[in-house]
Order: sequence, then structure tokens, then C-alpha cells
Amino acid sequence: VQLQASGGGLVQPGGSLRLSCTLSGFAMELYPVGWLRQAPGKEREKISCIGVNDEDTWNPDSVRGRFIISRDNAKSMVYLQMNSLKVEDTGVYYCATGGDCGGDFGHYGQGTLVTVSS
Repeated sequence: VQLQASGGGLVQPGGSLRLSCTLSGFAMELYPVGWLRQAPGKEREKISCIGVNDEDTWNPDSVRGRFIISRDNAKSMVYLQMNSLKVEDTGVYYCATGGDCGGDFGHYGQGTLVTVSS
């Protein structure tokens, strides 16, 4: 099982970024995939998750309405569209799988850094 997050960078408050997660080595269409964030000095937190069905998504209140998760099983990709970014969205973003949206994941990829700053 391999996961690799990409698409991070520096963006101004109010801006947008789209993160991508490339998955390989397993039948990703059978598993939920999540995005987690670790802000500086804080623990890693789950900020989005998508089930095996595209309609089954979850986001915490902190990002709901701003972040949109989607998956393309044919391309073995999961995306996180992040809009209206805030300074507090700064952190390293990881994609993960091998679990379920209501709990922990067993496999994590290397993260991608998102910095929201003016």
C-alpha cells in the first residue's frame, strides 16, 4: 500500500488549493480515504473523509463548506479542494486509508505542506 500527497504550497488567505493523493498497491475503490492535517505544535487531526461511495463524505465544522473531497477510482486518485483558506489551515496534510471515516487509518502517505500566509 502506497500513498503520496501532493499539491501543497504557499497561498494567501482567501485563496484556494487542490491537493492530490495518489494511491497504489491495493484495490483503493474498496476503502474509504481520508485527509488529515497536522498544524504546527498540534496533533494530527482528521479533516475530511470519503467512503467507497462518492456521496459518503465527512468534514468537521472547521472546514465544512470550504473543503471538498472527491475520488477518481479509475485514476487511483483522491482530491481535496480547499477554498477560502485561512491562516489556521496551515499545516502538513496527509492522505490515509485502511480504516473507516469514523475511526483511525492503518496506512498514511508522506504529507504535503500547506502554508496560508499574506
